[in-house]
Amino acid sequence: MTTYPWLARYDPGVPARLDYPAVPVFHFLDQAARRCPERPCLLFRGDTLTYRQVAEQSDRIAAALLGLGLRRGERVGIFMPNCPEFVLAYFGILKAGGVVVATNPLYTPPEIVHQINDAGPGIVIAAGPLYERLQAARPATGIRRVVVTGEAALQDGDLPFAALTAHPAEGPLPAVGPEDVALFQYTGGTTGVAKAAVALHRNLVANALQFKAWMSTLEEEQETFLLALPVYHIYGMVCGMLLGMALRASMAILPDPRDIPALLSAIQTHRVTYFPAVPTLYNAINNHPDVAAGKVDLTSVKACISGSAPLLRQTKEKFERLTGGRICEGYGLSEAPTATHCNPLQGENRIGSIGLPLPDVEARIVSLDDGVSDLPVGEAGELVIRSPQVMVGYHNRPEETALALRDGWLYTGDIARMDADGYFYIVDRKKDLIKPGGMEVWPREVEEVIAAHPAVAEAAVAGIPDEYRGETVKAWVVVKPGETLDESEVRAWCRQRLAPFKIPTHVEFRDRLPRSTVGKVLKRILLEEERGKK
Repeated sequence: MTTYPWLARYDPGVPARLDYPAVPVFHFLDQAARRCPERPCLLFRGDTLTYRQVAEQSDRIAAALLGLGLRRGERVGIFMPNCPEFVLAYFGILKAGGVVVATNPLYTPPEIVHQINDAGPGIVIAAGPLYERLQAARPATGIRRVVVTGEAALQDGDLPFAALTAHPAEGPLPAVGPEDVALFQYTGGTTGVAKAAVALHRNLVANALQFKAWMSTLEEEQETFLLALPVYHIYGMVCGMLLGMALRASMAILPDPRDIPALLSAIQTHRVTYFPAVPTLYNAINNHPDVAAGKVDLTSVKACISGSAPLLRQTKEKFERLTGGRICEGYGLSEAPTATHCNPLQGENRIGSIGLPLPDVEARIVSLDDGVSDLPVGEAGELVIRSPQVMVGYHNRPEETALALRDGWLYTGDIARMDADGYFYIVDRKKDLIKPGGMEVWPREVEEVIAAHPAVAEAAVAGIPDEYRGETVKAWVVVKPGETLDESEVRAWCRQRLAPFKIPTHVEFRDRLPRSTVGKVLKRILLEEERGKK
């Protein structure tokens, strides 16, 4: 593609290209500690850590890790929910020349074993309440030492987190540069075994600076962020924590985003101006009884990014009425940590669109047949990306790396189309394509039709085996409280809006859909349950 129509749609002042300093990720923290040392950095349960304190404590952690024998490029695990210790550990590991491996705090011992054995960290920094679960997994791993926050009965050789922050920050720390590995970001594993996308320091720095430029109404040293999304996940990590550091914002930390009363309290108490989230979270805020009764003041919020799932028009419009701010839907993936597209903050937001490519992001729609030929405007094909935040590959998976990275382009596996103005629209996942009788059905299209029914809260669609068609369409449907719906009504609704081969032949009603911690529907679980019925 030689022309970039999306550039004409950028907000005023957002550049097409940026200059990226040759610095490590922790440059943002150390720069803030020099420029505004006493500015609040982390706000948590009534306590405050300033930028000076966070920088100093991360230096101490780095020195302590080196004293424990950490070698340059060695992986270190973090196993905890959102809390100040996560942030301190993250930057301490990077300053020591280590690589962060952040593990989902909801993981069971078998899931922990898989990730730890794949990444190979010898040291894991864990939250006290999670220590027992980590210990259950530990015998099957190569973990040498665990550092634990809070109070816990420790195994011989393990250490309290306070021992790291009390360690003297003596001697120089390693020289860490933009080409050093910073992060093993594990994909969600929603369609199979999770694998680690390897990100360099320069990848994370680039994406933080792209979003700093894109979020054009946010000002340095003036904002208060809400870190409600889990920061172990790349979305919350970059669009929350790292963007906050780059803007030298104060960051209120929330351990559990599902605790809506605590979230609403945090917005009011800290006068939050920005928080990244997922549509289910914005919807939960919209529908909370205290919000409906006018008991909550949300008018401090001026900018938000929504990702991980499609943002419905009614969710966006209601939240914007309540706050007076803007929600911009974006798109990202672990392989380009974290985002590549977003709707303009001030300009036109096109409902259903993931927006425009960010500065320095090249995007193309290529043929599903040959993976090379560019497709015309409006035609669906695979979205491929070339940009400074793209990963260097998957850890220990050369074949999958070769499939994902070809001639400098990242093949996302997402089917998308672009309109004439450069707005992109996700059609579906390439591997989720359903082929009943050889026809092509994109699950997202069917999901959107079902979700538009006035009695439906949400829906998921996937292909299941069928003796006659080879594969057929199944829908899992959640009905709104107080509403009733049956299978024939779902099919009748679809029949008016979809071709016959797209209409679900099976409809299952559920109280809820299984979701990841960042709000993605886990179709893998639905399909595993389906196979278990056979």
